[in-house]
Amino acid sequence: MKRIAFLLLDGFALMSTASALEPLRAANLFSPTIRYDITLLSDTGRQATSSAGGVFEARPYRDAVPLYDLLFVVAGGDPAQVHDPALFAWLRQADRNGVALGGISGGAVVLAKAGLLKNRRFTVHWHHYEEFETLPGEWLLERRLFVIDRDRYTCAGGSAPLDMMHAIIARDHGTGFAQRISDWFIQTEIRGADAPQRRATARAYGAVPPPVEAALDLMESHVADPLSQDQIAVLSGLSIRQLQRQFRAVTGRSVMQEYRRIRLETGRDLVTETRLPLAEIAHMTGFSSQAHFSDAFSALFGAAPSTLRKQKGPD
Repeated sequence: MKRIAFLLLDGFALMSTASALEPLRAANLFSPTIRYDITLLSDTGRQATSSAGGVFEARPYRDAVPLYDLLFVVAGGDPAQVHDPALFAWLRQADRNGVALGGISGGAVVLAKAGLLKNRRFTVHWHHYEEFETLPGEWLLERRLFVIDRDRYTCAGGSAPLDMMHAIIARDHGTGFAQRISDWFIQTEIRGADAPQRRATARAYGAVPPPVEAALDLMESHVADPLSQDQIAVLSGLSIRQLQRQFRAVTGRSVMQEYRRIRLETGRDLVTETRLPLAEIAHMTGFSSQAHFSDAFSALFGAAPSTLRKQKGPD
């Protein structure tokens, strides 16, 4: 069982919150045991009020010791106007305790203001993109539906949490179980992490078998913390041999070769578009060392990352 908390800042959107909570509730409903223990927290008292006036009973965050497996900050309205040193300190304490942190809708703005998105890829609702142009610091903001970077889980608002929760549940309990939950909510199309900016899997690879598409989605959402081949096969619902055969038919590469290519393409974007140290980029793309990253990068792209940075360095 995983302990997941949602810190609801007054003015949060009901739709975003329900899209995050309901898949976890369904996971508990469809399981013989409780999969996710859910706690609702408020920044104002024992109730959290949504933008539509709906009220959730919640626990004051000041009364809670931040010892969860995952803590989401859910913010709507104008999160850039959140100036609460006590809240920021509490979130930083959660980080020191080893709690994974997430932001839903404008939640990433609050995490950034607390100093908790340094050297992390993340996303936010499009309405808040411009706020990162005025916040001091260099931000790895990606215009994606959701981003999972090691211990940071961020997504846009609206229905985007449904897709992120599908990725989380698929990682925890397999794609078959996650699909059952999506079907329950009549979620007939599960969008990948890069939607809508990336090409859909079908357009990138052509028509692919569902297990291959599931495996590719797992790879896209686990760049910094790579899954093993065994994990990918189990979560995709096939044996390793079956998955390898289907991957070679679709991509011409093995499962792990394609996974490495996906991670290295993310690394190439970070090399050319940011000033992050190469050692940090290696860590963000799941490589054990800068040397390991550089060797793999050179083998795929024909040039070392340092060379590519000199040629196409950020402005």
